[in-house]
Amino acid sequence: MAIQGLDAETLDMLLAAIGEFADRNLSTELLLRLDHEDRCPEEVVRQMCGDDLGIHLLFVPEPYGGLGGGSLDVCRVCERMAAIDLGVATSVLATALGSDPIAVGATEEQRKLWLTRMAEEGVLFAYGATEPEAGSDLGALRTTATPAEDGGYRITGRKQWISNGGIADAYSVLANTPGGPSWFVVERGAPGFSQAKPEDKHGIRLSNTAALYLDDVPVGVDALVGGVEGQGLIQAQQVFGHTRLMVAAFGLGAGWSALDKVIAYSKDRVQAGGPLAGKQGYTHKLIVPHAARLEAARAYIEETAERLDAGEGALGTEGAIAKYLATEAGNAAADAAIQGHGGYGYTRDYLVEKIKRDVRITTIYEGTSEIMEMTISRDRWQEHIKTRGRYYLDRADALGSLPATTGAGVAALALRSLAETLEACRAGRLTRQQHVLLRLGELVAYAECAEALCRRAARAAGNALPDKADRRFDAAGLAVLARVFARDAVLRVATGGALLVRGSADDSPSPTPRLDEAVASQAGALADMDMAADIIYGRRQEQS
Repeated sequence: MAIQGLDAETLDMLLAAIGEFADRNLSTELLLRLDHEDRCPEEVVRQMCGDDLGIHLLFVPEPYGGLGGGSLDVCRVCERMAAIDLGVATSVLATALGSDPIAVGATEEQRKLWLTRMAEEGVLFAYGATEPEAGSDLGALRTTATPAEDGGYRITGRKQWISNGGIADAYSVLANTPGGPSWFVVERGAPGFSQAKPEDKHGIRLSNTAALYLDDVPVGVDALVGGVEGQGLIQAQQVFGHTRLMVAAFGLGAGWSALDKVIAYSKDRVQAGGPLAGKQGYTHKLIVPHAARLEAARAYIEETAERLDAGEGALGTEGAIAKYLATEAGNAAADAAIQGHGGYGYTRDYLVEKIKRDVRITTIYEGTSEIMEMTISRDRWQEHIKTRGRYYLDRADALGSLPATTGAGVAALALRSLAETLEACRAGRLTRQQHVLLRLGELVAYAECAEALCRRAARAAGNALPDKADRRFDAAGLAVLARVFARDAVLRVATGGALLVRGSADDSPSPTPRLDEAVASQAGALADMDMAADIIYGRRQEQS
């Protein structure tokens, strides 16, 4: 079912309101102090999810008193939140995530009760799925919900790494019933239900993360989400495409926040007679590649969000691709931002140090990067098999209609190289090696995101981007970044594919999928990186 979501004007007003709220309540000095104290500003989180800002309404459908935001709206807001502080953003996400099992699987009575309370009272939720022995593998959970004589259940178990664990008002808890894994809503203060002290974390120290202990906790039958046992994993899968897209937007927002800070720093920092911003050795290593990767991730995130809003299904694999590239790119950009600040970046007085610690979690929670690689490769492997190898060849052919200035030809080469790599893996039965399967996931993510950024650049040139799309770069800037990233992607796919195929073979000759063509496609790379640096720093626009 298609989702209308917010109109562009309302979204812009909400984004502006978030910025104004942060200016008043989350100064740089306060963020650094709370990080040092390892303290979640619960009062600020409740203000954001209450009448002061009402950000929680974005996640509540209109019939229950919310704004009924679509996926694109949510991604834009998540990016903005993460650019302010990823810990606070995590607390807001946790409420949305905790209510998702209710939104997708509850009875109408349950939705009316909990989603209305969320809208009207600002109830904070937590998502209680992860366990000490069952991280990303939800099928391995040990928490049990045993039927009780009164018709309800008794829940026993432990949950680990739960965002909002110590401050939430209500918890969605996944537990095994006689009928299989099922979600239950457990309220704070229920007998036998307790929360541990907050975890002492590496980053996102402004979020509350705590273990949950459930010791024979009694719940009524009305606490069983949907009223039917055994639907828990199905309900979790239904929202992965959406929730992983939210985390992808976190990686994007935090990555750009770090990059924006190092860009500003490099304009003022003078070394060897000139500002760092004017030195290729600085910009072409620490700025341009990271900007291109982040914008490739944005292209994939916003395109997937559009498709979700259009009702194209759960898009779990697309959510995994978006999360993988955006969070890895965000983490790398934050690392580059520290390097770009030199010794200053390594001190806690500079926010880039904190951002690097914060953004690291995005490659872990809501599914690690390795789980994403496995999810991506398994699905796209099946597509390759089902189409007899045509899946990526057809996608490469489709790029032929895009202008050459978008780098579409190079992106198409990446897709063809990927298709040939997959075929070589099929012929050699190489995917029996887990390492091969995971590395294929990385290559798929790069190739598909290059494809998406080329399409975004072409749409921007034709004034065909949605009104709600980000406008950080104009069509000319997107075209340059698309060319930069396409070259990065094709070289990664071709060399990575060659290493997998040759590395899995004996001494006999084996194919090296389009490696020579990938190398040849690098012609003009330095000129495009020069142009990208000029655009990023506002020195000039691309000449037609």
